Amino acid sequence: MNTFLLWALALGPVLLAEALLARHEVLVYSAGLRTPGSELPEGVPYARGAGPDRPPDAYLVYLDGIGKRRFRDTRDGGQLVKDVIAKAPELRVLGQVQPYSPLADPLADRKVWAWLRRHIGLLLFLHNVMQVFVAADHRYRPLYNRAVGSQIATQLRLAGYQPGGGIPVVLLSYSGGAQVATGAVEELHTQLRCPVVVITLGGFHNGANDLTHAEHVHQLTSASDRIERVGTWIFPQRWRLFRRSGWNRASRAGKITVHRLDPATHLGPRSYISPEGKLPDGRSYLDHTTDTLIALIRAHCGATAVTDEPLS
Repeated sequence: MNTFLLWALALGPVLLAEALLARHEVLVYSAGLRTPGSELPEGVPYARGAGPDRPPDAYLVYLDGIGKRRFRDTRDGGQLVKDVIAKAPELRVLGQVQPYSPLADPLADRKVWAWLRRHIGLLLFLHNVMQVFVAADHRYRPLYNRAVGSQIATQLRLAGYQPGGGIPVVLLSYSGGAQVATGAVEELHTQLRCPVVVITLGGFHNGANDLTHAEHVHQLTSASDRIERVGTWIFPQRWRLFRRSGWNRASRAGKITVHRLDPATHLGPRSYISPEGKLPDGRSYLDHTTDTLIALIRAHCGATAVTDEPLS
């Protein structure tokens, strides 16, 4: 009991400080005190995959989980992105978007956070966790959606996207990135007039964002994913009782298709993006996830019907 109290006393002020800091960035954005940056560090391209010699079949924007804290990919997310690029060279892929920073300011590049990363690395994850809840908070959600949606639109333009051109934009999100992906749909529709397909992978989100202008939402999940299941419990908008929530309206409109990736887990050696864990057919969990993603995207690019059965 004493140990629990010590942890509570230690983490309580930290969590409170993180909650305040997470709100600070979206308030700075809304007040116009700072505008989101768009330049990338030297050596970081605006897109990978399909080159500029011809239009890609689709633009894929990867919105990583809470480990994202720099322009470059996280270790696990980077493996997924590399696998997609290798197996689907017709896609133009963007992985530099900062889903947990309305100002597009990578956490790891801030001096104070560089010190904290060396001494208290857990705080980096707590910061991004709090940003997910800020993005889900009804008081900040419209501002957050507009900020990150604009960030994505800017990066797409810099990667060669022509507004109104009709090329699909696929928002692939892992874990908490799903809150940002579902929130960015309206801003992308407004700024780029593009068809948007949302793919959530173990998506942790509150279900409140309007998905009217999403072409379709593919929910990749597993019965063994406890973290995603927590999200369906703690956010009332994900409950069927709340029929007017964005998620439930999209579900009734037939816009959401669930794809099972059992027995994958959210994290660990059997996670959706683990290259080590093996399925009975010999493929890794990463291979299974990548193959499913590419099949879904190609089906949309080919304007063919997508069903869950062939991809299970």
